[in-house]
Amino acid sequence: MNIYIDTLGCAKNEYDSQMLAASLLERGCELTDAPDNADIIIVNTCGFIEDAKRESINRILELADAAGKNDNSCDAGIRLVVTGCLAEKYHEDLEKELPEVDMFFGVNDYDNLPDILMREESVKDRVGSCLDDLRYRKRVIPEGSHYAYLKIAEGCDNACSFCAIPSIRGPFRSKRIEDCVREAKDMADKGIRELILIAQDTSQYGRDLYGEVRLSELLHKLCEIEDIEWIRLLYVYDNGITDELIETIKSEPKICNYIDMPIQHISDNVLKTMRRASRSASIKNTIDKLREEIPDVHIRTTILVGSPGETAEDIDELLSFIDEYKIDRLGAFAYSDEDGTPAYEMDSKNPQEVCESRRDSVMEHQRVVSMKLNEANVGKSFEVIVDEIIENDIYTGRTRYDAPEIDCEVTFSGPEGLKPGDIVNVMINNAYEYDLEGYVVD
Repeated sequence: MNIYIDTLGCAKNEYDSQMLAASLLERGCELTDAPDNADIIIVNTCGFIEDAKRESINRILELADAAGKNDNSCDAGIRLVVTGCLAEKYHEDLEKELPEVDMFFGVNDYDNLPDILMREESVKDRVGSCLDDLRYRKRVIPEGSHYAYLKIAEGCDNACSFCAIPSIRGPFRSKRIEDCVREAKDMADKGIRELILIAQDTSQYGRDLYGEVRLSELLHKLCEIEDIEWIRLLYVYDNGITDELIETIKSEPKICNYIDMPIQHISDNVLKTMRRASRSASIKNTIDKLREEIPDVHIRTTILVGSPGETAEDIDELLSFIDEYKIDRLGAFAYSDEDGTPAYEMDSKNPQEVCESRRDSVMEHQRVVSMKLNEANVGKSFEVIVDEIIENDIYTGRTRYDAPEIDCEVTFSGPEGLKPGDIVNVMINNAYEYDLEGYVVD
């Protein structure tokens, strides 16, 4: 049986698809890169914001067409299965609107999906039936990959007013240290050199299992894996950046001096409405402490603008923060109403055009910041991991301060024969708003 898996959305979805692929291979299936050669097409969807929902639905329709399905002929030979966050949250509505789909499957029952598919059950809707037990799992890592994600926890106990993730993925639950290490060793054996830790809130790792946060303990054990060169932290809430975690980052050379810290906003008025645990002062104190203790630390963050009750004064405060604090990597999103969230029921909604205009203002300020920070790197040498070969002696890659697909890219010349995953020293000789150029030096 040939399986085609199409993944949309975040790194967590990518991880889930790799896990699902491994389970299907164990049952004798084969993976295919061509949907028209598949017996089963699986679409792993995202439903976090409106744009992601629209992209997911469009992709479902495209693949339904590729499978030869339509409203009048839903029994075509190729089965179409939709899973992921969109299916988890909207499966009842989607079942009515998308008769082309043979099965909707949620995010919390991946363990059962392979067996159901192998039995060719006629079940239409299998969503929210259980919460997967987080344990060691084999995964299919694409051949030639040199970086991979390690999901150390699932779900979320935070109650941010704009976010549906807790209702979609369930409560926060950690994977045991020994299982995380075993997965990481598997990845190292498959050629992975950069390990990227993910969860909804990595800073709370272990609290549910051990009664205390054990992220630092996990990091120390991961650093012992011989073939892993870089370890990167994503989704670390600022109120979870403790003295212990800072000391761990400082003391372990493999841990990149990079931290992804999604603060969402800086105005106390907005943070309170968002039901965030942090406030402006605590966020700034955390940034100041990180920069004092780790002088070359690079901070990535995400900002959400236009949420209910946000005022022009709140945006002015945010823009002043961006100008003053010069966050190294920053992305912004415009608020969109998500049914089932507390924010959906709130008054004082901002028109969508206002939300988008404010997002554009944030990114315009950040472009100036990013340009100046990148210009300051001209004439400096950085370790760069090779991501792609453009020509025989032209490559793209990233510094330790950049995560794949979302941060700065370095285009550089070097000797022929370099391959993805190689780490070289690159002298920067040109800078752009979000990219760098350079050449390999000894």
